[in-house]
Amino acid sequence: MDTSRLDLNLLVTLEALLTERNVTKAATRLGLSQPAVSAQLSRLRDVFDDPLLLPAQRGMTPTAKALSLFEPLRLALDQVRGVATSHLHFDPGSAELTVTIAASDYLQASVLRPLVLRLRREAPGVRIAVRHLDPHQHAAQMARGDVDLGLMQPIEAADSLRLRPLFHERYVLIARRGHPAVTGRLTAKAFAKLEQIVVSPAGGAFSTPVDQALAGLGLTRQVVLSAASFLFVPGIVGRSDLVALVPERLVKGQAAGLQVLPPPLPIDGFDIAMVWHERNHGHAAQRWLREQVFAIAGPRAKAGSGTGTGTGTGTGTGTGTDTGATLS
Repeated sequence: MDTSRLDLNLLVTLEALLTERNVTKAATRLGLSQPAVSAQLSRLRDVFDDPLLLPAQRGMTPTAKALSLFEPLRLALDQVRGVATSHLHFDPGSAELTVTIAASDYLQASVLRPLVLRLRREAPGVRIAVRHLDPHQHAAQMARGDVDLGLMQPIEAADSLRLRPLFHERYVLIARRGHPAVTGRLTAKAFAKLEQIVVSPAGGAFSTPVDQALAGLGLTRQVVLSAASFLFVPGIVGRSDLVALVPERLVKGQAAGLQVLPPPLPIDGFDIAMVWHERNHGHAAQRWLREQVFAIAGPRAKAGSGTGTGTGTGTGTGTGTDTGATLS
């Protein structure tokens, strides 16, 4: 390879071409014309002595040589970008950019809702794109630059990502105020007699680890509703005699009309962290964004004002997940 004919702009173009696998889309990504990108691809083919990308029915197909270059190229350019931006001061008041954050519905409600309000006050030019977290695709999404920041359980995070712990979540029991059978902390036996909601993100499941724990006590509960989202649950509980186990932060500060009680039997909680790709580690705006999330959800964040009595953490029935905790 003749490195004397290679410059950084060519490598940036190669990264865009290998990401988009389409000259027109790569040109749009780079803010260049299609002929300019085609000319740079021709130069890249000469430099690497390889076709790099071949015409296909849809877009272009990378050669084996191009595929072998992709990840080292991406990492090298990420380091260059980090060096180029690490010295910059980020002014949130004047910044104009879009950030993409992935999280489950529960974390969107409990963490991203206050984050959005904070950003509207302090960084009105920053647009926020919120996506549902895909636990199987989050690493690839971040590697492609589709997602800037993810909120998830650390045990589910890819080893290739950077991670910062935020908080430990625990479960609470919610019931409407004035519920005839709920006037304080319940025993497991009293809990099992109540009609209940469980959350099943995959849809339709009526049994969770809680049922296994109850079975060990010789008890069976009455599950009458399986919901696909935690966000659906508080509104139903507040207007009926149904009860549910939910993550505590879901109802902190949002518990008007609800009793928030300790769980009636020991239930393991789960940890939440934020994760990001190495490419964003040194970026001034991304660093600022992570600090805002940490201020809202980190260990020094002010606790929300829930209603009802406090909760215990307990151990023993298994864990839920932030992408769809089925422990309810």
